[in-house]
Amino acid sequence: MLRTNLASVILQMKHLRLGAVEEFPFIDPPDPRQVRDGYATLREIGALDEAMELTDIGRVLATLPVDPRLGRMVIAARELHCLTEVLVIVAALAVQDPRERPLDRQKDADAAHAIFRAPDSDFVTWLNLWKWWQDELAGSSHSRLRRTCKARFLSYVRMREWQDVHRQLREQVSQLGWKLNLEPASYEAIHRALIPGLLGNVGARGAGFEYEGIRGRKFHLFPGSTVFHKKPSWVVSAEIVETTRVYARTVAM
Repeated sequence: MLRTNLASVILQMKHLRLGAVEEFPFIDPPDPRQVRDGYATLREIGALDEAMELTDIGRVLATLPVDPRLGRMVIAARELHCLTEVLVIVAALAVQDPRERPLDRQKDADAAHAIFRAPDSDFVTWLNLWKWWQDELAGSSHSRLRRTCKARFLSYVRMREWQDVHRQLREQVSQLGWKLNLEPASYEAIHRALIPGLLGNVGARGAGFEYEGIRGRKFHLFPGSTVFHKKPSWVVSAEIVETTRVYARTVAM
């Protein structure tokens, strides 16, 4: 509570009618700045109206077992007929990256992961990895899957976690009466569905290799991204993190 984004907490408290988070008698109340950021996130994705009450989008988001930003992508995917692909991507973003890159075998790991890389989008890379995983699941025992994952520098446990979250999401949207698309969705539809949950992570290339996002935030593309060398004019990313500099990770043109 003291460290996390409070958007999920505020959303659930609204949904359960527990009152305003800033008035709740926590033993250790969260920082007011985090509360403000949580409200801002929910307003940004359309979960709250101007009176800070739940919208129709907010009520649906409260039923989805993922972060509200990820849930917003699922709602958009239904409208854009790309639920099949976006559920896979959202489940991937909800768990820890299963790709492993040991310090002493980084080149080997990069070579093993190269077959999954999509030229224009790290999000589509997730779809490629998922397709490979489903193919392997169809004809492999658990012991063989573990060996295959190790050879591909993938965590078997995290792959199974990804699968479990995906199953939960599929069950939830099924209960809502939403239908998965049977025909493959287009690149445009998939990424248009991702943007409503990632509005704060859209950026335009400025001078040199630096990108500018909302409120003047500057960032660079993470070197491991599939689009790093392309330096597109506009990008959307799953997260912006600060290490030695500010980087956008999991990026698409």
